[in-house]
Amino acid sequence: MASFQARTSREPGRTVIRLTGECDLAVRERLTGTLLAAVDAAPIVVVDLAAVEFLDSTGIHALVAAHHRARAADGRLYLVNAAGSVAALLELTGVGELLRHPEGGTG
Repeated sequence: MASFQARTSREPGRTVIRLTGECDLAVRERLTGTLLAAVDAAPIVVVDLAAVEFLDSTGIHALVAAHHRARAADGRLYLVNAAGSVAALLELTGVGELLRHPEGGTG
């Protein structure tokens, strides 16, 4: 099992979250807390999924919840660098299109 990590960095005008490992039920609280804290602190949050090996419905739920929180505050949450089965799931659910970064897709 790949261990989950979330690294947050602040850049001018945005926060970048780099996720690693598996985003599933076991890390739901940490993932959701990290995403919500980021959207509360910055108008633009970019979630880098390049190192995510597995994403399930709880991970999708956390991303969508953070998206709704960001939009309620006139902010945005974007996904970048998804690949393989993670990208496929995002596209299948429509979340990939919903959270697509304007400068590059989720795949």
